[in-house]
Amino acid sequence: MEFFCYHRDRPGSVGLRDELLEEHWSYMDRYAKEMIARGPTLAGDGDTPTGSVHIVDLPDPVAARGFAFDEPNYQAGVYRDVLLRRWRNTLERTMWDFPGGRTGGNRYLVLGFGTGQAADLAVPPDRDELIAYGPLLSDSGTTWLGTAALVRAPDLDTARAILTPDRYADIEVHNWQFGGRSS
Repeated sequence: MEFFCYHRDRPGSVGLRDELLEEHWSYMDRYAKEMIARGPTLAGDGDTPTGSVHIVDLPDPVAARGFAFDEPNYQAGVYRDVLLRRWRNTLERTMWDFPGGRTGGNRYLVLGFGTGQAADLAVPPDRDELIAYGPLLSDSGTTWLGTAALVRAPDLDTARAILTPDRYADIEVHNWQFGGRSS
């Protein structure tokens, strides 16, 4: 089962986040085989972290909750809140398989919070700009709750345009970059 996890940073927690960086990476190393995508969201300056995205393939919702809430930054109070949802990997690849590579161009996390009938279930036509894409689902996997995507785009508005605007209660777009150890 695939899960989308977005830890949002608590204001003023950058110092604590920096202190825990190696502990965070060591924790994530334990999930290397299960990882579909990972990386921080960033403020407008492109440098200050605002959150942390992890898309993982885990056995069940209990394991996903353990992954999200045992994470060292969560335990230490770096994060303000956690969005944890079932997710379906419609691209059937990991971020490491993204043809655009780890660098170059602007990258974004696009979150559409659904309302009503499911939307945007099919992969958009320009899939070469998609790093990860899929529906956010209930724990049972039967109810559509929205869509989450990691995308390379020239700007925020272009990234937002991958979702059908009138089908969502809200669409968030965050600067994002590939995560993990540098080496």
